[in-house]
Amino acid sequence: MAKKKTQETRTKLEEINDSLSGFEQKFEQHKNLIYWIVLSVLIIAILVWAYFKFIYGPNLEKANEELSKADIELMMKNDSTAALKGYEKVAKNYSNAAGNLAKLKAATILYAQGKNDKALNYLEDYSPKGRIVGPASQSLLGDCYANKKQYDKALSSYDEAIKLAGDNRDYLPVFMEKKARVLEFQKKYKEALAIYKEMQEKYQGPMDDQLNARIAKLETLLGK
Repeated sequence: MAKKKTQETRTKLEEINDSLSGFEQKFEQHKNLIYWIVLSVLIIAILVWAYFKFIYGPNLEKANEELSKADIELMMKNDSTAALKGYEKVAKNYSNAAGNLAKLKAATILYAQGKNDKALNYLEDYSPKGRIVGPASQSLLGDCYANKKQYDKALSSYDEAIKLAGDNRDYLPVFMEKKARVLEFQKKYKEALAIYKEMQEKYQGPMDDQLNARIAKLETLLGK
């Protein structure tokens, strides 16, 4: 019996040894390829580290400095012209987070000046960031489209703003009302009415006179 167990143990050891030998053979066959793969990974890691350390980091710091100067022109000196020039410079010269934010700030000034086309150039190239700025940027994009009578694009932008706003009860009613007004302008009264009723139920309350008046108006138009 002991002899049988010894034979079984040796058989298992032989199988393990055979597996290890097979692995060693495969490693020997492909060791050059493995070395090159490991070396390539190390080189890529070093290049990524060097990029963030010596290029991205310094550029972001410089961009933020220029962005702050433009902010001062706008907020402290009330000079929107100088601020716009600064924002546009950062947006043009930097593709980092500061450059992205500069696009939104430039677009905000241009929209206030009634320059919807120029504002759109920046907004369409802007990547929404954050739960506050992100939805606000999409709402502004919708406003620009609405002013240009591109209503379908405006609705899509408001939908994106609503999506990005999540459960923000301060933002959601604003975006919903903008969407409803566009639908109302398109004479899509049923869809607009549904939004107003949702606002009444969730956000405004039943005693909001302006909202009640809009609901009453649409119900009359729909023959309710």
